[in-house]
Amino acid sequence: MGWLFVGILTLALGGFLGWAFFIFMDGYSTVQAFAHTSTPTLSPSPSATGTATPAKAQPTLTPLPPPTATRRILPSLSPTASHTPIPIPTRYVSPTPPPNSKIEGFVGDKQALPLSCEASAATDWAAFFGIQIDELAFQSQLPVSDNPQSGFVGDVEGNWGRVPPEPYGIHPEPVAHLLRVYGASAWAMHNMSWESLKSEIYAGHPVIVWVVGHVARGTPVAYTASDGSEITVARYEHTVVVTGFDDHQVWIADGKDVYTRSIERFLESWGVLENLAIIWRD
Repeated sequence: MGWLFVGILTLALGGFLGWAFFIFMDGYSTVQAFAHTSTPTLSPSPSATGTATPAKAQPTLTPLPPPTATRRILPSLSPTASHTPIPIPTRYVSPTPPPNSKIEGFVGDKQALPLSCEASAATDWAAFFGIQIDELAFQSQLPVSDNPQSGFVGDVEGNWGRVPPEPYGIHPEPVAHLLRVYGASAWAMHNMSWESLKSEIYAGHPVIVWVVGHVARGTPVAYTASDGSEITVARYEHTVVVTGFDDHQVWIADGKDVYTRSIERFLESWGVLENLAIIWRD
């Protein structure tokens, strides 16, 4: 009986193991079949000498045009002279000006360049009113033109005694304009009268005037600028400052020099360029 039981147990165990082996092999086949059908086939990479498979074409990018730069025009540091005469306020002139008057404390400086007399006189005059200006800086800021009523004519280091368009100088309007830029109450005058000039001196205001030479005789010269303007000019045009007068003479500040001229000689020299002047307006 014991051996019979062992035999039966052996047969049962063998059947179970066979069934288990069958189930295992069937699952393995299913896994292999799934693996073969779901794994993609990878193409070998081309060798260095082989022909590469063309890459997928990328879209062509059209570059945007560069932004257009807009030039910013900065305001010019150099003041521009006004060519239109500026109305001058009416000023009271005494019907009986004093017989003499002299301004004390006016100090002139030596003219820096051969033809910078206008800048020299203007900066000395401004200093009297408490406005300090460098002569060379002032000269460099004056406009340039072949018309002395609009700008400086010629080379400031040229020879004295010529007329436009050769090296000459400049008339009052642009000088007065630049003085106002610096804060001076400067006004250009044409055909100013002797009585008006005396009233300015009596009020304590030195007057810049345009004369010939060192207040000498001269001859007016007619000149037509390129803009068609007809202007009176003169050889040895010069600019000085009147600081006083009496019954017979006029006190002149000419750079560092101070001298007097007779009233007759002064009026003759001043009249050549038609009594041009710059005055201070309170």
